Amino acid sequence: MSLQTEKTTLALSAKDIPQEAFDWYDEYAHGDIDRRTFLSRLGTLSVAGLTLSVVAGALTPNYALAEQVSFNDPDITASYVEFDSPNGHGKARGYLVVPKGVDANNKAATVLVAHENRGLNPYIEDVARRLAKAGFIALAPDALFPLGGYPVNDDEGRAMQRTLDGSKIEGDFKDAATLLKNHVFSTGKVGMVGFCFGGYLTNSLAANMPDTINAGAPYYGTPAKSNIDQIKAPLQIHFAELDDRVNATWPDYEKALKANKVDYTAYVYPKANHGFHNDSTGRYQEDNAELAWERTIGFFKQNLNA
Repeated sequence: MSLQTEKTTLALSAKDIPQEAFDWYDEYAHGDIDRRTFLSRLGTLSVAGLTLSVVAGALTPNYALAEQVSFNDPDITASYVEFDSPNGHGKARGYLVVPKGVDANNKAATVLVAHENRGLNPYIEDVARRLAKAGFIALAPDALFPLGGYPVNDDEGRAMQRTLDGSKIEGDFKDAATLLKNHVFSTGKVGMVGFCFGGYLTNSLAANMPDTINAGAPYYGTPAKSNIDQIKAPLQIHFAELDDRVNATWPDYEKALKANKVDYTAYVYPKANHGFHNDSTGRYQEDNAELAWERTIGFFKQNLNA
């Protein structure tokens, strides 16, 4: 089966999946239910023409589909780098992607990329490459580096990340932001984009590193736990209409942003589920994902390249 055929089959299957299945997957992906319960619930659905394996397969990631920009693309240079993280686990590792022609004499703005709750998977690496294709130096740290790195399996990755101290994970990302600000190729401008847990990290670093983060684009992320009144950076916030769990946090967050006169724009994408930007699963919605990404790139160009 060709890659395009796989994508078409995935998209067609997802259209016929009841909303309950997406909701259960969200519970499963965030640790509220285990895999056995998730599959048991899926088995109760009467989905005409679709087997349990097809439904489960459409919801869980297929990272063979998650490459829009090849790691061999001649317009970028990608590598894994280790860096000191005194505020985190002591040492951290990330995926650094630099646009062609960028060097100490021809600098570029930077973007920190924050992954979901399962480590640095191929989808997030591809997001970093997309940013580099757009002209930004991108760094995507792996929170699982202290445990050996992303294990090439999301279930295991989620379990691993749950064992780590969240404050140290956040410290690793803070030190990554500092690295980007001071990088020899950097203009000193730092943007941040994150998805799910990474959306939370984006909100949190904007609040807790106001002199480092110059623009933040959280996707379906919960608010910072503290210091919202310290946010200086403009925010472009992306929500999925059907993501009740995250959306429930928005009214209070918006009140705080307004009270502190933060420059923000919030978008809600119709009929979209949590994770709609991730093109490796049935939650992916191409039109909404492309619109959100176009907005994000434009937002970074406006706020980081000025």
